[in-house]
Amino acid sequence: MTANSQRFREFKMPDVGEGLTEAEILKWYVAVGDTVTDGQVVCEVETAKAAVELPIPFDGVVHELRFGEGTTVDVGQVIISVDTTPDAGPAEEAPASTAAHAEQSAAESLEAEPEQPRRQAVLVGYGAAPSSTKRRPRKARPGAPARPPVAAAVQAELNGHAAVPAPAPAPVAPAPVAPAPVAPVPAVAAAPAVPVGSRPLAKPPVRKLAKDLGIDLTVVVPTGRDGVVTREDVHAAASAAALAATPEVPEQAVAPAPAPEGVAALAARETRIPVKGVRKATAQAMVASAFTAPHVTEFVTVDVTRTMKLVQKLKDDPDMAGLRVNPLLLVAKALLVAIRRNPDVNAAWDEENQEIVRKDYVNLGIAAATPRGLIVPNIKEAQAKTLPELSRALGELVATAREGRTSPADMSGGTVTITNVGVFGVDTGTPIINPGESAILAFGAIKLQPWVHKGKVKPRHVTTLALSFDHRLVDGELGSRFLADIAGVLENPQRLITWG
Repeated sequence: MTANSQRFREFKMPDVGEGLTEAEILKWYVAVGDTVTDGQVVCEVETAKAAVELPIPFDGVVHELRFGEGTTVDVGQVIISVDTTPDAGPAEEAPASTAAHAEQSAAESLEAEPEQPRRQAVLVGYGAAPSSTKRRPRKARPGAPARPPVAAAVQAELNGHAAVPAPAPAPVAPAPVAPAPVAPVPAVAAAPAVPVGSRPLAKPPVRKLAKDLGIDLTVVVPTGRDGVVTREDVHAAASAAALAATPEVPEQAVAPAPAPEGVAALAARETRIPVKGVRKATAQAMVASAFTAPHVTEFVTVDVTRTMKLVQKLKDDPDMAGLRVNPLLLVAKALLVAIRRNPDVNAAWDEENQEIVRKDYVNLGIAAATPRGLIVPNIKEAQAKTLPELSRALGELVATAREGRTSPADMSGGTVTITNVGVFGVDTGTPIINPGESAILAFGAIKLQPWVHKGKVKPRHVTTLALSFDHRLVDGELGSRFLADIAGVLENPQRLITWG
C-alpha cells in the first residue's frame, strides 16, 4: 500500500438493510473541502425500505464526492473519499487516477494470461467452484422418429439459434446480391444437437405441458443446459405451429394506423415520475401478495359508541397522561384480544416446506402513508404490552414513520397489520395483505348514523371493518369468528377485561 493510498481513504455504500443491493443518495450534508470527523453524518440515502443517514468512519477533509444527489448507487461502490492528512501538502496522485492505472494493469494482465474459471464471490467467503460435471448423452432409441428439418429450423429461428443443417438437394447458384447489414445481437450459446432417434431430455412438467399443447418434443429445439427442453421452448414451438397455420395476409391489405393528432401536445402535459426506493419496493410487494396469496375479504358494520366514550375517559385518566389515546389504540387492543381467542389466525405460509407456521408472538403492523410511499412498520411482541405501553409504541411508530426514519428492522417480521383508512374519511376498503403475513384489518371512518339501539332509532357512532385474510391459512369460519370478535370488543369494550 502506497503512502498516497494511506492518505486518501474511501467510504463505500454500506448495506444498511437486510441484504439490500442499492440505495439512492437523497442529500449530501458535506462538500469538497469540508472537514469531517469520525461519526459525523455526511449524507442521507434511501433504500427500498427506509431513509437512512450515513456517518463517516474517519477524520479528514472531503476530497471527492463520487455521486450526486438523486443517483442510485450499488452497495460496495465508493461514494466519498477523504484526505486524512490534509496538512501533508498536495497529493502526488489522486485516488481516482490510481484506480485507473490499477484497472489498466489488471486489463493488460488479463490479456496476457488465459482466462481461468473463478469462483463467484458471495457476502461471506466464496462460493463453490464451477462444476465440471456434464450429463451423459442418452443412447439413441432404435425406431424413434427423426426431427423434421423444417419444424426444427422454424423453432431454432424463434429461439435465436442456428438450426442443425439438414441434407437438401444441390442448390441452384443465385445471382450475386449485396449482403444486407445485420444488427449486432447478444451472443447466445447454441443449442446442443440432439442425436437422431434419441429421446428428448425434459422434466415431467415440461412433458405434460407439451402433451397439453399437442407439441411433439422430438421437433422442439432445446435451449436448456445439456440439451434439456424448457417450458419456453415448448411455448415457442406452439407459437410457431400457430403461426404456420395462420393464412398470410397481403402486405398492401394492412395499412398502418395513422398517428392520432395531438399526441405530442398531450405528452407535453404529462409528468413521468421514476418508480424507485420505498414506492418501488411497495409496488413489487403488493403485486407479489395479490397474485400469490388467495385473498378473501369480509366486512362488518359495528356500533362503537361505547368505545368512543371509553376513549374520552382514557384521555382524562392520569395514568394515560401524555400518551396518544385515540380509537386506533382500542382497535389494536381489540385485534390482539381476538388473536388470543383465535390463535390460528396468527400464522404464515411456508411455500418451500409446504407448512403452516403458527406464531405465538404478534408483531402488529400499522400501515403508514409517508411522502416516500406506504410503509408498514410493526410493534414487536405487541401481545405482551399493556394499554399504556401499546399507546407509547404506537405514538413512536407513527412519529418515526412520518419523519422518514423507520429502520428496516422495524418493518420486518410482521404477522398481522391494521390500516386506518378512516382518517381519510373512507368507510372501508379491500386491503392487500402485507407479504408474509396472514391478515390485514381496514378500520373505516367513525360517523354518527341512525342506528337501532334498544328498540329505538338513535344517532350512534358507527364504523365498518374489513378483514382480508390468506385463505391458505385462514378458512371462512375462522376468519369470520376472528372479525366478529374484533367487532364484539369494539361494541362492548368491557370484553377487553372478560375476554382478555
